[in-house]
Amino acid sequence: MEQFVVSARKYRPATFDTVVGQGHITTTLKNALKNNHLAQAFLFCGPRGVGKTTCARILAKTINCTSLTPEHEACGQCDSCVAFQKNGSMNVYELDAASNNSVDDIRNLVDQVRFPPQMGTRKVYIIDEVHMLSTAAFNAFLKTLEEPPSYVIFILATTEKHKIIPTILSRCQIFDFKRIEVRDMAEHLQNIAGKESIKAEYDALELIAQKADGGLRDALSMFDMITTFSMETGITYQTTLENLHILDYDYYFRMTDALAREDSADAFLILEDILRQGFDGHNFVVGLAKHFRDLLVCRDERTVKLLEATEKVRKQYLTQAASLSPAFIVSALNLASQCEASYKGSKAPRLHVEVALTKIAHLNTLFNFEKLNATALAESAKKKLAQSETLPTEATAEAGKDVNKTEEPPANEYVKNLGQLSNLANIGNLQAIKQQATQQAQEAPKKEPRALDSDLLYKIIEHFIKTQGKIHPQIQKIFVRPPLITGKFTLEFQLTEAEQGIFAPSKNDFLVLLRKALYTDEANFTVTMYIEKVVRRIYTNKDKFDYLSEKEPLMQDLLETLGLEIDI
Repeated sequence: MEQFVVSARKYRPATFDTVVGQGHITTTLKNALKNNHLAQAFLFCGPRGVGKTTCARILAKTINCTSLTPEHEACGQCDSCVAFQKNGSMNVYELDAASNNSVDDIRNLVDQVRFPPQMGTRKVYIIDEVHMLSTAAFNAFLKTLEEPPSYVIFILATTEKHKIIPTILSRCQIFDFKRIEVRDMAEHLQNIAGKESIKAEYDALELIAQKADGGLRDALSMFDMITTFSMETGITYQTTLENLHILDYDYYFRMTDALAREDSADAFLILEDILRQGFDGHNFVVGLAKHFRDLLVCRDERTVKLLEATEKVRKQYLTQAASLSPAFIVSALNLASQCEASYKGSKAPRLHVEVALTKIAHLNTLFNFEKLNATALAESAKKKLAQSETLPTEATAEAGKDVNKTEEPPANEYVKNLGQLSNLANIGNLQAIKQQATQQAQEAPKKEPRALDSDLLYKIIEHFIKTQGKIHPQIQKIFVRPPLITGKFTLEFQLTEAEQGIFAPSKNDFLVLLRKALYTDEANFTVTMYIEKVVRRIYTNKDKFDYLSEKEPLMQDLLETLGLEIDI
């Protein structure tokens, strides 16, 4: 029986022209070969499965090819190309830095570099996963990488460029590989399916490409798996959905339709169907947020190209996006994103999702109430304007004041009960709230400022310690020396460095309390450094004896018993 070879190996590109989705890389390398501008070291960076090692091998084979094609590709027929395809060329060395990452491994490589090639003109060293090298290994590699022999070329490959030390990066010509686009990947899979005589729906291949997330190797692995499963029937969209365990677009379209028509019950039943099939609630919320994002993208002709979907699904998106208001899509996207962000911290994940769906389902009702409020406000203004035109001349000024005054929309209990459903809900009332707050501030009775005195300062300090003591237990230490009254509304704190550290978190709170107590914003305080004065003097024998007597009273009895005198 013939041994099976996975597609990732069987259809690995052998020339630059067959590399998928990396035209900016292959064109540069071909031009370098054409003009003989090859650097001594290359660094290939990018996600997994995008062709880094493949391009390194193609470049190594092409460098040693003895008869390049007019397009500067390896001919595939010379002795060097044949040897490379069978068992690997003697001039191309591959090193896996994940398992050969010590300084001794790099020293062995440096020793090999000294010997010129036995066949051909160049020796090529391909070091894969180079970010796995230790710091000592990187340092041992620096000099050889910067000034290798003329016949040596290094090709380094990595998925994590940020882990490579800057001194290595500065010695390499860096090529950044991009994620392969869905369309390029799907067309490549379709080409392989044709070569293998496999029936495959293009929608299914696009679904595989989307699931691969830019990695062609992953796409080929999934392609092999689904081909094995559906050997007789061919690759269909439905079998691909089942095998890759992907939630179909149809669920999101149905869910959005249910939410848009405010049918919470239908939304809950769709969620139940999704969870019963084994899909994770968090993945569903992530997909729902992405669905609303795609709907938002479809609202503008310029951004429709950002939608990664098949032509059939694209039409569904355009149709549904046209039926929904931008406000609904943006608010739903906001709520879905909030649900996704707090999902893992919830103790009742399903309930958490259902609450989010309920909020989204009531968005249109909320917007309708806002429109009714705005309409009522406009009608009220029109009526007042009409009344003002019939009033006598002397009353016209007063009527004008009423007309120009913004009327606060009537309170709505339904909107109030919804809670923080959307920030959009409160925008219509901001002006009225601002005017109301300004009016209350103007109507509030103004109190005359009062000057600081000892009694008032004591009450302020007592209240401050009482309120702040629970938060900062050591706050009373700063009032061991009461602050000095330096003016009608000003104080001065004299604090040590340690006391200033205790006072720092509460300075603003004290200032607010001080201004509130004095009824003026002019109240303020300063903090100065307190330096304790230490008085030093010479102690006499009498002072020393008195000090010892306080600690040991028998000293005085001993002095009297022995009849001694203190020598002053």
